[in-house]
Amino acid sequence: MSYLRFDKTLMVNLEESLQREILRTNRSGAYHCTTVVDCNTRKYHGLLVIPIPEMDDENHVLLSSLDETVIQHGAEFNLGLHKYGGNHFSPNGHKYIREFDCEKVPTTTYRVGGVILKKEKLFVHHEHRILIRYTLVDAHSATTLRFRPFLAFRSVKAYTHENSQASRDYQEVENGIKTRMYPGYPELYMQLNKKCEFHFAPDWYRGIEYPKEQERGYDSNEDLYVPGYFEVDIKKGESIVFSAGISEYNTRQLKTVFQKEVDNRIPRDSFLHCLVNSAHQFYNKQGDMHYILAGYPWFHCRARDMFISLPGLTLATDEVEKFEWVMETARQAIYSYMKGETHEDGKIYEMSHPDVLLWAIWALQQYAKFVSRGQCKEKYASLVKDIIEFIRLGKHDNLFLHDNGLLYANGKEKAITWMNSTVDGHPVIPRTGYIVELDALWYNALRFAEDLLREGETDAYADVLGSLAEKAAKSFVDVFLNEYGYLFDYVDGYMMDWSVRPNMLFAVAFDYSPLEQAQKKKVLDIVTRELLTPKGIRSLSPKSGGYNPNYVGPQRQRDYAYHQGTAWPWLMGFYAEAYLRIYKMSGISFIERQMIGFEDEMTRHCIGSIPELFDGNPPFKGRGAVSFAMNVAEILRALKLLSKYNP
Repeated sequence: MSYLRFDKTLMVNLEESLQREILRTNRSGAYHCTTVVDCNTRKYHGLLVIPIPEMDDENHVLLSSLDETVIQHGAEFNLGLHKYGGNHFSPNGHKYIREFDCEKVPTTTYRVGGVILKKEKLFVHHEHRILIRYTLVDAHSATTLRFRPFLAFRSVKAYTHENSQASRDYQEVENGIKTRMYPGYPELYMQLNKKCEFHFAPDWYRGIEYPKEQERGYDSNEDLYVPGYFEVDIKKGESIVFSAGISEYNTRQLKTVFQKEVDNRIPRDSFLHCLVNSAHQFYNKQGDMHYILAGYPWFHCRARDMFISLPGLTLATDEVEKFEWVMETARQAIYSYMKGETHEDGKIYEMSHPDVLLWAIWALQQYAKFVSRGQCKEKYASLVKDIIEFIRLGKHDNLFLHDNGLLYANGKEKAITWMNSTVDGHPVIPRTGYIVELDALWYNALRFAEDLLREGETDAYADVLGSLAEKAAKSFVDVFLNEYGYLFDYVDGYMMDWSVRPNMLFAVAFDYSPLEQAQKKKVLDIVTRELLTPKGIRSLSPKSGGYNPNYVGPQRQRDYAYHQGTAWPWLMGFYAEAYLRIYKMSGISFIERQMIGFEDEMTRHCIGSIPELFDGNPPFKGRGAVSFAMNVAEILRALKLLSKYNP
């Protein structure tokens, strides 16, 4: 039995099936995302969603969906499904689904009387093209397939509505047509691998609703344009491939290309393989540049997320070369930032946040551990040294090295750490002054750089870093460690934040810590007691003021809850590292049990991946982006750590 398989019972139950989403990407920014029953429930859903850099930096839905109809003896059976107002679904094609399987590619099997039709979808790697293969497994009489494309041609942040400006023009191409609704957009080519008939029957399907947008307090209604439909005969045992892309394709190659792409897929037949497959979805190659997207369906490449995700998405999957590709692009962006220049492509956002450069050093530290310290020194020592000098000499506009050896940052007016939710332009959590994970990162970076520069030789600059690290270590304990044995989240003069938050965990997890072993254990015990959940680490203890564990409601309500008790899976990677660092072999079984909560997610939410965050209270419902890079990365890194302790 397939690891990711759903039977008819679940698929026809819309309360269950509409909560499960699928995501496929081309690793160059384009994606396909919908529910397992092919009913779009978000404005971000679509069959072909692509970036159009000539227009803006957002993704755009070109082809929203494709309705299939099986025709036999003049009787039509529409396999599509859309939600309209009044909780009305039409045309209820989900009732024909016999099973859904997603081990290699999303595969839906329909049964209509004596007809058994299999549909498989995939993206061509690094090309804005989705392919759908239809195979008539069984049929007792002549069968025709009809395909009705629903077009949007809009940003993922907007809606389209019936209007007179939308172009109805189309031109015939080999076994299909090309069309474009609005100027500025690329042509959309829709083709089949065999001769077909296109019937021009333009119409608008009005009032389609997206329930996920309703839940989030947004507008949720749009109209979609259907230019007509394709019809093609299909015989028992025959396969037909439909292609949608922004360039014309040689239709004789569609079958071969589809099979080749299937053969290159990693089977999602286990928890680990699901995560590895999901890790590949975040990779984004643009020409010679390589990025990590923070998540789907609405995130761009954010610097902090990229550096935190990079080791788990590449090193933990034994893809060292991919780490080096992304880091080379990041290196260019880092130097551009430190020189006060704009990086030439501007695709890495938020590089100026004060903790970002220190997370870059942490990522390089993982490279040194996974590959070798010597190779890391050869490739990246100058980058590490330049970052530390940039900070040490006060060139960062929001990092100030004080005489006590600690870094100070101003976060009163702008959110500057990963806890970055804002309301009315102001941070919900104004973390400012000495910030616990920022100074833990600083101490870790100093010690790592010191050891890296000493690798194989003496180094006078390493002595400077060592002296600074000693000063920072003493000050860290004096400033952050409180009488109850845990760490203040941030300290600004006489203002000390007593909230129990997970950020103190980093001081235990990092290879170099200013804390003694007994201090580390106390911090870890408090995190375990007050913040640990089956779905990650809470962003705030239930015992602390302002605890708000449910990420629901309109945008404002969700912003207030974002880091006030919600659980974040990516923190489990650092928790596992800290726990194994303290308890070593005796901690293995406990961490393995914690991983079970994430394996359960493989068949929920976005199947085969992990969503952005979870409610902090039972039943710990998944929320936010359907697939989040830091979460997938850190669970992969946790599994890699476990394998080292328990091969």
